[in-house]
This record gives sequence, structure tokens and C-alpha cells, in this order.
Amino acid sequence: MRLLTKTTLYFLTAMTVLLIIAGYYLFSRFSWELNRKSDQELLQEEVVWIKYLQNEMSRGVTVVLRAPDVSIYPVEVSGEKFPAIADINDGPGKITYRQLTQVVSVYGVSYQIILRKSQEQKAALIAYTTRIILLVFAGLLLATFLYTWLISKNLWNPFYRSLNKVRQADLQTIQNTVFEKETGTTEFNELNASLNSMTAKIQADFVNMKEFTENAAHEMQTPLSAAKSKLELLLQSEHLQGEDVQSILEASDALSRLSKLNQELLLLAKIENQQYPANQELNLNEVTKKYIGLLSELIHDKQLNITTDYANEFRVQLHPLLADTLISNLLGNAIRHNYSGGRIDISVNGNSYSISNTTHAAPIAPEKLFKRFAATSAESGSNGLGLAIVKKIADTNGLEITYEHEDGQVTLRINRK
Repeated sequence: MRLLTKTTLYFLTAMTVLLIIAGYYLFSRFSWELNRKSDQELLQEEVVWIKYLQNEMSRGVTVVLRAPDVSIYPVEVSGEKFPAIADINDGPGKITYRQLTQVVSVYGVSYQIILRKSQEQKAALIAYTTRIILLVFAGLLLATFLYTWLISKNLWNPFYRSLNKVRQADLQTIQNTVFEKETGTTEFNELNASLNSMTAKIQADFVNMKEFTENAAHEMQTPLSAAKSKLELLLQSEHLQGEDVQSILEASDALSRLSKLNQELLLLAKIENQQYPANQELNLNEVTKKYIGLLSELIHDKQLNITTDYANEFRVQLHPLLADTLISNLLGNAIRHNYSGGRIDISVNGNSYSISNTTHAAPIAPEKLFKRFAATSAESGSNGLGLAIVKKIADTNGLEITYEHEDGQVTLRINRK
């Protein structure tokens, strides 16, 4: 849930609780005020009736009056100092009345006075007023929500602009990513200042790492080539014995593998640093045909049978070097892990590219298969980086690679994401 939405929900929840409390208070005060007014009217009416009793008793008349709203009659109890006022329900429709009752003494005679005032108008007035209050509160909530949303959206615009820049930033162009210094909000100014500082540091670290990997790979390659040349010259010596020749060949092979490892690690670093932009649309069918020809001797030596099914062209946006590396590694892996007289099947359509090879090897967990320096690499004589490079090329260029092992056949499939 977005921060703006959560903030608005919390605010509206707090406002709703406050409005409920305020509404209950207003309703209570309004009801109390209406009851107070009714009580005053009943007391004033009682005073009038007491004066009437006094006038009638002074003329010797005994008063008995029974009506729905007024009851006055003599009783055999002593008079009360204060009247009692309460709400009662009476009648077939359970009409609510505000009722005053008191026994008063007039010229030595006790009279029971009961006065009633219907509360129907009060109930109607309260219902009408409640509806108005609810409508006002609902309108206030809606207006508050809209106002908060509009204001907050405007206030958060600098944040969203910075967020979009972060999403679009990459290592190649991060030096051109500059965040606003003045947004009108202190917190966003501080955030953007930190982001500017961070991007500058990332750019400096990226440049340093890029230079280091390139320089290290280049500097390592020179002594490796020199050492290999010395070993080749040493092999030409006439004084070498059989064991010496074998040791020199093993050392030369180790240097060759080390040189290749150095080149592959440099390639991985360059791919991770996005130094190979996907600037061309390439047809992997053509790249596959090229490498089948280039690797024909290896295929012939192992007596492998290759079948191809180019149902459609598989075109991708990819750097030419990465396209060559992708196909050569996949095809080389299919040859290397195959057995003599085995089969390689290549199937291509518009949305997927798959290469299958027969094998005697056991299934490998996908997370281990694409891991650098996999355990199976030593057995095949490789450096263990071929499929790791394939996975990195796929991940950085909008492709997905999957692995299947079934009935002695391994399939690596490339799909569009």
C-alpha cells in the first residue's frame, strides 16, 4: 500500500472517531437542551394550575380534572416540596411524554398534579437534526479526503520524480542522473542531496572497478602469454626427458586454462557493468549455423549427429559479441557433455530457442548448473564459467533460460520474458 494511501486512511480513521465522539456529544447536548426547555414549560404550566387551584379553592370549589395532558385531583397524602419530571411511554402507540408529577397543598387540601407534554416533535426534530449532522459529517469527510489527496499528491511530486530517476538510472548513464536540489520541502531536499552524493560515489566506484578489472585482466594476460611462450621454447630443447616434457605440457595446459579463465572473468565483469549495450537486432538462427560450422571438427571427432529445426527466426536485441558468446557456449556445452555417437537437437521458433544433447551424466540442480565454478566443470576440463556467462547474458538482456533433464537428454531453453 502506498504511503500516501496509508497516511490518508489513518487520518480519515482518526477523523471518523473524532466525528463520532463529536456527534454523540452534540446529540446529547441537543437532547438535554430540548428536555430543559420542556421542563421549563411544564414548570410554568404547573404554576398557572396552582394559581387556578388557589382561585377555585378560595371560592370553595373542589377541583377534579382528568385529561390526556392534565390530571388534577385531591389525594390523601401530604404535599411534596419539589416536582418530579421524567420521560414515560403511554398509550397504544407507546407515545413518549415528558411528565411532571407533584402533590401540592392548597388551603390545607392536597392535590395530585400530573402534567404531560408530548415528545413527538422533539423526536422528529432530533431525527431531522441527526440527518443534517450526518450529511454534514459525510460531506466533511469527503471534502477532507479529496483535499488531503490533492494536497498530498502535489507535495509528494518531488519524491515521485526522484523515484522515477532512480528506476531509470543505470551504471552507464548514472553520471547524468541529477536530483533536484530545491523542492520546497526540507525532507525531500535532504533525500535528493543524499541521492546525488550516492550516485556520485557509485559512479566513482564503477569507474574505478571498471578500470581495475580491465587493467588487472590485461596485466595478467601479458605474463601468462610470456610464460606460455617460454614453455613452448623449452619444449624445443633436445635435452628434455620424457617426464620433463610431460610436466611442461601440463604446465602449458594449466596456463592456457588460466588465460581463458582470466578472459571469461573479464567478460563477466563487463556484462555485469553493462558495457555491451543491446544495440542490434540479431537472428540467432544465423549465429547457430555459423558456430555449427566453426565447431564441425569437434562434432566430427565425437561422431555427433546434429538435427536442426528452424521453424521460425528467433530475433533478439543483443550485442553481437554476446550473441556469439551465448551460442558458442551453449553449443560447446552440448558437445562437451555429450558421449561419442550421441545426438544434438536444436529447435528454434519465434519465442524460444532450445538445444538438447544426449548425456550419461546425472541431473543437476538448476541453481548449481548456472553457478560459477560448478563442481562438474573439473570433470569436463572447463573453467565452469560457460553456463554462468550464458545465464548472465540472458538475465541482463530480457531473456530467461531453463534447464530440463529427461530420459538421458539435457535441454537448455531460452525464452523471452
